[in-house]
Parts: sequence; structure tokens; C-alpha cells
Amino acid sequence: MALLPVNKIIPPTLASSRRNTSLSSTTLSSSVIRCHQIRPQKAGAVSPAAETAPASSVDAARLEPRVEERDGFWVLKEKFRDGINPAEKVKIEKDPMKLFVEDGINDLATLSMEEIDKAKHNKDDVDVRLKWLGLFHRRKHHYGRFMMRLKLPNGVTTSEQTRYLASVIKKYGEDGCADVTTRQNWQIRGVVLPDVPEIIKGLEAVGLTSLQSGMDNVRNPVGNPLAGIDPHEIVDTRPFTNLISQFVTANSRGNLSITNLPRKWNPCVIGSHDLYEHPHINDLAYMPATKDGKFGFNLLVGGFFSIKRCEEAIPLDAWVSAEDVVPVCKAMLEAFRDLGFRGNRQKCRMMWLIDELGMEGFRAEVEKRMPNQVLERASSEELVQKQWERREYLGVHPQKQEGFSFVGLHIPVGRLQADEMEDLARIADEYGSGELRLTVEQNIIIPNVENSKVDALLNEPLLKERFSPEPPILMKGLVACTGSQFCGQAIIETKARALKITEEVQRLVSVTRPVRMHWTGCPNSCGQVQVADIGFMGCMARDENGKPCEGADVFVGGRIGSDSHLGEIYKKQVPCKDLVPIVAELLINQFGAVPREREEAEQ
Repeated sequence: MALLPVNKIIPPTLASSRRNTSLSSTTLSSSVIRCHQIRPQKAGAVSPAAETAPASSVDAARLEPRVEERDGFWVLKEKFRDGINPAEKVKIEKDPMKLFVEDGINDLATLSMEEIDKAKHNKDDVDVRLKWLGLFHRRKHHYGRFMMRLKLPNGVTTSEQTRYLASVIKKYGEDGCADVTTRQNWQIRGVVLPDVPEIIKGLEAVGLTSLQSGMDNVRNPVGNPLAGIDPHEIVDTRPFTNLISQFVTANSRGNLSITNLPRKWNPCVIGSHDLYEHPHINDLAYMPATKDGKFGFNLLVGGFFSIKRCEEAIPLDAWVSAEDVVPVCKAMLEAFRDLGFRGNRQKCRMMWLIDELGMEGFRAEVEKRMPNQVLERASSEELVQKQWERREYLGVHPQKQEGFSFVGLHIPVGRLQADEMEDLARIADEYGSGELRLTVEQNIIIPNVENSKVDALLNEPLLKERFSPEPPILMKGLVACTGSQFCGQAIIETKARALKITEEVQRLVSVTRPVRMHWTGCPNSCGQVQVADIGFMGCMARDENGKPCEGADVFVGGRIGSDSHLGEIYKKQVPCKDLVPIVAELLINQFGAVPREREEAEQ
């Protein structure tokens, strides 16, 4: 049973947006966005705040910004180019955003893949720079085809947008499909380069963009999937995630001031006691808190996963008002852009910079980039109730709006085909308000369903046959990254294997409570195995004959919520074919499962 909610505090400037449960980014005030745009600076200029004397023990020379603005683009200074990684060299040769702001994508789309591969700069365009436009070439397994990642703040999308994405992948037949990601986002697959200019136009027509969704950019802002409809929410996160996304992409025109970061950067805004947004694994997490009677957020910083290191986010000892959500995001991004390491890619995430400067040193760099060079200390009035029991969102649940419910649908490992997306769009229109919500567990919520329509919705063939509101208990928490089917970095296949092994385990044991199992195909951990109860990280192993085979490192003990904790290695290099008995044993010994044989004997 969840605790009674605290009184929700609505930021005065955002109160009007709470009246509508279907908030699109276009409803936010353009004047609010404009006030946070980067002002043009002269060639060779640096951020004015960056010239302020340092307030830490770090050598002043280390605090010299490593980038400067030239002709509208932020470029790494020559004196900081020794020892930089290959991705930085590609950015120096040609800024990736030129493919967008100078329409370079249109010229590139006229070339065949054979022509592209003959010239290094064209090859780098296709394999690296296009990621700034959200396009990822699948050279290793699907030569000439691309995955396209969108920007979908808070995971909120519409039936119109869903139909458009379905129409894009439908033409690619077996190569076309879509995935719900662990950042409440869409990825579509099978795209070919000649189609890209028209696809981008189509995205714009339905209010979507893929801009700045890959490589060294700010990733999709995550928020509460129940924002605006949750009876127990602390604050509606949609206005904040929309503001962040609009700032990051300059309203889909491209914000060149923050497209040359040292590495990717993940933000989230917390709106519920349930912490559906997973704040501890984000570079910046906004945690609701009041101060002197005013609503705002305490800040956590530095959470990330990588091959060599995984860290939980830690307190910055800072509080910002609701009005300063974008300014502090901007200040922190500028500090990361100006000072972040650009050598070994495994040491370029923001936490490495925090380690080097110390928390107070890093905080000082953020503070002097704030509009008034002031960053208040953290508030003690946190609004998230730490003893809250995380609620299930799959199934039918009442909304705060009387007479309406939301229905959470299980999307097995987040994979959808075009006809399924079309059917979901129809269902959202017919039973709801034409809106769909994506979750970090790769599921979909249909909000704003009139209670009188719930039974008819539950009887839809799509819900009966594919996307159940009440899946088997072990399937509920199953998450899987793309895997080797489409991703060149993955060591093993994940999605089909995750489903198959879970089905086999279900036949061996009976569990009475949800167990979150996550799969990731490589140590990059897109499947976030470290936060799972049981996680599987792809690796090469050896079978009983000593021959190489696909395997997994098994993690146990990850926790989400206020007592979050990253899981630890339980067994290394287990052949995938040997995982079923190991998982069954884990479930019995650590999660209260009962062997099916014993359960049947006791009946």
C-alpha cells in the first residue's frame, strides 16, 4: 500500500499547463523558451562566466575553457588537441551539425553507399556525423540501413505521430520495426539514406524531431510516465521536460552551443514518489523540493554506465526554483562542454570531470555560469517520500480526473511492428484522447480512457494476443537492449533470447512477486543491467568443450527507488545455453520462488 501523498505544489508559472492532460511541446510559451536561447558571440569568444576567477583548489589553467565559438560552431582549441580521441578528430574535421544547418544531408542522400565509402569524409558522415541527426548506420549487420532515434520528452506521443512512424517502417518490410527504449523514446529501424530528407520533413509535420539524439549530445529528457494523470504525483513533469528538450534543440532548429559535448548527457525530472524516472543513473536529476515556501528541485549529478565504470548520481548540494530548471541545465552543460576530458572515451562522462574538480569545484563552475552567478544550497524540504512502495502501472488504474483511467500495456522487450503501431494509434483514438505514453521499462500507457470504455478496450485482440495489461509476472519486468540483431556493438542476441529464457524459467519455478530482469548485449549497458534484480550482460564464454560461445555476466541485487543500489557480478561468462537453471536457482534462493514440481505436489 502506498503512503498518503504529500500536498502537490504546482509552480505558479506552470499551473495553467496542468489543466490539460495532453500537453504538447507547442503549447509552452515561446517567450519562455527564447529567454533561455544562447546569445550569439563573436568569433573566438568564450562564455563570459568562464572568465571568472576559479573558486576551487584546482589550478586556474585547468579551468580555461577548452572550446571556443567560431562562425557559430563551438570548436576545440588547437592547444587542447593532443591525445584526443577519434570522435573528437571527426568533429574537428567537420562539425556534424553542418549536415543539418547547412542541409548537407540532402547532398549526402543523393550518393550511393558505394560512392560514400570511396571518400573518408563521406564515410565519416555516414558512420559518425549522422548520429547528430539521430541516424545510426548499421554497417556491421545491415549495411546501408539506419536506425533513427527520436526526441520524445517525457515519453509522450500522439496517435498521429505513431501512425507516421509506422508508415515509415512499413515500407521496409522485414527490415523495418520500432523499439521503445529505456529513455521513454522511439527508435525506428530499416531506414535507407535516400529517404532521410523526406522522413525529416514528415517528422517536422507531426511535431517530432530526431535532432541531437545520438553521440555527444543531450539525450531524451525522462519524466513521470503518469504526469498529469497520477492521483499521487508531486508535480507534472511534462512542462519541464518539454522546456529542457526545446532548449536543447533550440525548438528543433539545432542548438549549436551544446552539440560539441565531450560525451552524451542524460537528464531526468522526478515527478512521483515511485521514481519511475530512475534518477540515480542520470547525469542530472531534478528532485522535487520546496525552499522557503517555493517549489523547486534539489539536484543529483553524475550517474552513468560505461564499459569501465558505473556510478550512481550524487547530490550537488544545490536547489533551483522551477523557473531555473533550464538555466541550470544550460550552466551545467556549458561547464561540461568547456572543461570535460576529450581523450579516452571511457573517461569522458561528466562524473570524471566531477572527480577531477571535486564536487565543490564542479559546483563553482556551474554556479558562475548561472545567469546571476548564484546557485542556492540544497533544501532539506525534499518532497519524495522515501518509504513509498513503488506502484505497478501495467493494467487498469484510476486517473486523478474523475471517470477516467489509464491502461498500462506490456510490450514484450519493447519491440513493435508497423501494423501493431497502427493498431495502438487506433486504440488511443478510439478509447482515449489520442495520446500514448512510453516508459523506461519499454512499455506503453494509454491515458484518458473513459471508465465506460475500459471493458471494450481490454477485449481488443491486440491486448488479448500481444500487448497484455496483465502479463506473466516474470515478463512484467523484462527489459532488453537491441542486441546483435541490429547493433554492431552487441556481443550477443538479446531480445528473442530474453523472451525464450524467461518462458523456460517460468515453466520451472513459480514466483509471487515481480522480479526485474534486464538484458544488455555489451558492457555499454543500454539495457541497464546494473539496476535490475537480475541482469545479463553479453560476453563471449566457453562451452563444455572449451569452444567460444555467446554468454553473459550475471548481475544480482540492483535496486531502484529511494534506496537505489547498483547490482554486482554474481557469475561471469556463463554460456547462454546454461542460464535457465542458474536463473531458476537464483529466483528460488533469493526471490522466494517455488519449484513448479513442489508447488504442484502441495496442491
